[in-house]
Amino acid sequence: MSIPLLDLKSQYAPLKNEIMKEISDVCDSQYFILGPKVEKLEKEAAEYCHSKFAVGVTSGSDALIISLMVEGIGAGDEVITTPFTFFATAGAIVRVGATPVFADIDPVTFNIDPKEIAAKVTSRTKAIIPVHLFGQAADMGPIMEIARKHGLKVIEDACQAIGAEYNGRRVGSIGDYGCFSFFPSKNLGCFGDGGLVTCNDEKKAQLLKIFRNHGQSGTYMHDYVGGNFRLDALQAAVLSIKLRHLDDWSMARQHNAAEYRKLFAEAGLTDSIVLPREADYPVRHIYNQFCIRVAGGRRDALRQYLHDQGIGCAVYYPLSLHLQNCFAKLGGKPGDFPVSEKVSGEIMALPIYPESTGEQREQVVKAIAAFLA
Repeated sequence: MSIPLLDLKSQYAPLKNEIMKEISDVCDSQYFILGPKVEKLEKEAAEYCHSKFAVGVTSGSDALIISLMVEGIGAGDEVITTPFTFFATAGAIVRVGATPVFADIDPVTFNIDPKEIAAKVTSRTKAIIPVHLFGQAADMGPIMEIARKHGLKVIEDACQAIGAEYNGRRVGSIGDYGCFSFFPSKNLGCFGDGGLVTCNDEKKAQLLKIFRNHGQSGTYMHDYVGGNFRLDALQAAVLSIKLRHLDDWSMARQHNAAEYRKLFAEAGLTDSIVLPREADYPVRHIYNQFCIRVAGGRRDALRQYLHDQGIGCAVYYPLSLHLQNCFAKLGGKPGDFPVSEKVSGEIMALPIYPESTGEQREQVVKAIAAFLA
């Protein structure tokens, strides 16, 4: 049995007729950029994320960029973030001309460690970008305390975590901004690129709408230099349909994670494989990924073995960002962020998509057991 890391076709099939009707309606209207479909999604997403406002944009990467732009963060400014995340988190900081400053991660959640953040604050620090990695919320309480103490903005990178919660609060509603991605592989994915920014400040929401349309406050009147960050109506229409199913999909991912834990324990593998753990603080983990850790330098060999068995798996992420070539001028070197570097050498994601079956998970665990035997 071939087991993909993600099977979007199985998600699409039962929704096909409804989605195709919505796409047909958009085509008939010939209203492809922003408009009623986007406004509808923004209202639905704000309600779902427990935020007052939501602004649709072109991607999760652009959600980060536009949030920084609205705050006027640029050359000479520093933004503290994690070295263990998708490239776009730090890339957005550089794109606006600011400097990413990395703080190491917690070994349990893989999220930025608040204790490490405090030591990185300088007079040039303007914001913190915590990432809610793999669907689990970062420890937002102490992060917000640090931000309040130093007058910093908090931009939540929730691109992998829509619907996740921290102490009963939805991610994206806690900081000044919440940034979401609707890349097809996300828990809530569209049919291309798409993103969203949430906030609780009406003035900031209006500025986000201005900045996403080239800084245009009126027809051909530009108060700011913004960008082309407008969300397509086709993507919004698809997302509105999928959003109604998101909680069911999240529950299925949680069920699959629990079943993996049971299977690994029954196979006697919990001493050899480090399973993902939920944080000590109250969270709703929505498992965008189920990432195990394989110690002893055997991760890459296990990944190849699983691929040879027809089992999908992937490494998120193989190189800590401070060691990426494009950030060499920041002066990062091996040993600077030991937890991030260690995790990067051990981590591997297994299939956990909602439609995956118990038989598939049994096969995954049996294959890992066979490799380790």
